[in-house]
Order: sequence, then C-alpha cells, then structure tokens
Amino acid sequence: MPEIVQLLASPVHRYEGRPADGPAPAPPDELVEEVEIRAGLGIVGDRYFGRPAHRDASITLIACESLPPGADLTQVRRNVLTVGIAVDELVGSVLVLDSGQGPVSLRVHRAAPPCAWMDVAVGPGTWKALRRRGGIRCAPLTDGTLRVGPVEVAVLR
Repeated sequence: MPEIVQLLASPVHRYEGRPADGPAPAPPDELVEEVEIRAGLGIVGDRYFGRPAHRDASITLIACESLPPGADLTQVRRNVLTVGIAVDELVGSVLVLDSGQGPVSLRVHRAAPPCAWMDVAVGPGTWKALRRRGGIRCAPLTDGTLRVGPVEVAVLR
C-alpha cells in the first residue's frame, strides 16, 4: 500500500550560496507528522507558503525509491516523501492523496530536478543519480491535511 514516509515544513532555506560553503543549520521540528495545506498557497509554515513565484510549485514530492539508503527530506528539501507512488511519472496530472482526513488534490506542474547541493547534502554522485528522479513540483487545488502513514492515491489525467 502507498505511504507517506516523511513530511517537511521548513520556514527557512538551507541551500543558499555555493554547495562548497555547506548548508545553513536546520531549524528544529521541520520534520512533522502532519501538514496543513491551503489551496493556491502551499503548506502552512513552509518557506514557499503564499510566495507568488512558487504558487505553481509550492509543494514538492519525491519517491523514497529514488533516494539512496538513509537519505531523507532534510537532505533533499522536498515536502513529501512517499513510497509506492511513481511520482516522477505524474507531470501534467492531478494527484489526489487521502491520508485519512479527506482528499487533497495537487496539480503536478513539472519535474523537480536535483541541484548540485545533493552531492554535498546526501553524498557524492547523488546529483547525477537523481536526474529524472528528483520528484515533482505541485500546486494545491484544495485545502486539507496530509499525515505520515498509509495514503490512498488517485491520479486524474
């Protein structure tokens, strides 16, 4: 059964400047058990919430199957880590997730390609390994809540 493995709602950007300089410190509690989503705005409390430049990409998802063992959202800086959902194949569709508190609809606008920071944050070779497997950027179409755990999935084309 598909599952949401981790959720990240971080108020700060950690990868600014050059990768060789290293990431900024992580704030406490950026990995959460649930996130509140607002249509057209994103994840409440996240660094991209309500930002006009990110309205079509305010929520990012990545598949656990794409990551090297031990890697997590604090390193790849996506919002939702899934297992059992081929997220990279969903560009152009609407992804509907229901983790028990009602469906949340996300318009999948484009791929979320990895950046050079991946070789620093996760390990050498990760940037290249995540090409075409770096996840997706979405806009929320409905308000709702997502929780860590089993999730029902529907894909509307």
